[in-house]
Amino acid sequence: MSVGKNWSVSEVKAAVLDYMAMLKYELSGQVYSKTDHRRELIKKLDGRTNGSIELKHQNISGVLRDYGHFWIPGYKPRSNYQKILAEEVESWISENPDFDRYASSAAEAPAATPERLDFSQLLVDRPALRIQREDYANEDNKPYDNRFTIGRKYDYVAREARNQSLGRAGEELILQFEQFRLLSLGHSKLAEKVEHVSKTKGDGLGYDILSFDPDGSERFVEVKTTAFAKETPFFASSSELIFANKNAKQYSLYRLFEFKKRPKFFVLSGSIADNCKLDPITYRCSLF
Repeated sequence: MSVGKNWSVSEVKAAVLDYMAMLKYELSGQVYSKTDHRRELIKKLDGRTNGSIELKHQNISGVLRDYGHFWIPGYKPRSNYQKILAEEVESWISENPDFDRYASSAAEAPAATPERLDFSQLLVDRPALRIQREDYANEDNKPYDNRFTIGRKYDYVAREARNQSLGRAGEELILQFEQFRLLSLGHSKLAEKVEHVSKTKGDGLGYDILSFDPDGSERFVEVKTTAFAKETPFFASSSELIFANKNAKQYSLYRLFEFKKRPKFFVLSGSIADNCKLDPITYRCSLF
């Protein structure tokens, strides 16, 4: 295969078919092997490298992201995908109406707070906010000429954001983490004062957990939980945005991700609007 050769229609179809098969396993919580899938897929392609396939999978994630769909964690979404790729993803979804059941079930499934976690391993670095052009896939000599405009939008990410069981389980995990954090710093009395205020006082305060810094100052913690990828957008309410803006020095948003498999979280401190790209109509918050 010559360097810079665009993916053919048959190659795109094969890549989408393979990706969506893995995504169905992901949505249903079943075990699968990305390596095995890639090994079988490469047999169907025209001399593509593992790196090229990785980029194509990331492009498919980018299409799904723009649809408001879930994608496979580990395949971070990339934009600048071919028009034929977006059309093939749309075609696959249209031809597989049962796929809605997988996505809907994943969005609405109840959740429970995990047990026996190593709290010292939960916190990870936050993703960088990237308001810049994403790199183009290296397999082409020039950027794709036409960016496909997504017409139809799905609301699976929004539906998961409304999943009260998942949200409450995430809040309870962070409540435990905050108690652990303060105990680890030698502040047992402060740990005892950590309060799940969205449960004890209601959901309209603009934050979920009242915690503390070692000097005794209050820390207002909002928890956003997803069962999916680190980069999955989340939604903020108007009361959360207003409260975060007024109390930026004490406000922290904890973003829990991959909650049902390998829960981790990162922290966005300060005003939500300063940490995300915020849609002014839907209050959808994106980190990239």
